[in-house]
Amino acid sequence: MHRRARGFSLIEVVITMAIIALLASIAAPLTETVVRRGKEQELKIALYQLRDAIDAYKVAADAGHIEKSADSSGYPPSLEVLVDGVRDLRSVEGGKLYFLRRIPRDPFADPELEPGENWGLRSYESPPDDPEEGEDVFDVYSRSEGMGLNGISYREW
Repeated sequence: MHRRARGFSLIEVVITMAIIALLASIAAPLTETVVRRGKEQELKIALYQLRDAIDAYKVAADAGHIEKSADSSGYPPSLEVLVDGVRDLRSVEGGKLYFLRRIPRDPFADPELEPGENWGLRSYESPPDDPEEGEDVFDVYSRSEGMGLNGISYREW
C-alpha cells in the first residue's frame, strides 16, 4: 500500500495567492479612503473649534468683557491670543478669559509646522473669495491644495 503524500499542489498555491492578491488590491484603495475620511473629519472638527473660539472672542469683546479699541472689529488679533487668554474686565483680581486649550493642527498640513502656522487667516476687511491676513482673525481656512471626498477644495471648507 502506497500512502499518498499530503500537501498542496502548485496550482492550489498559485490560485490561493491570486485570490489573496485580488483581495489586497481591492482593500488598498478602500483603506486609503478610510484614512482620508478620518483626516477630513479631523479637519472639520479643528475648523469648528477655531471658528467657535473666534466667535466666542467676538461675543466677549462686544459684551465689554475684554478690552477693545473703538476702531477695532472685535475679532482676535491672532490665534495665539485665543490660547494665551485676555484680561477679563469683569474680574477684580485680573483674571483671564481663555477660548482654546491649544491651537488644533490641520491634518493635511506639513507636520513640521507649528499648529498656528498651519492655517490660512482671513481678516475682517478681507473679501471671502480672496482671503488675506490683516490686523485681526475673522476666519481660518486650510492651506491644503487637496480636494475633499465631497468634491470641494479643503481651502473652501
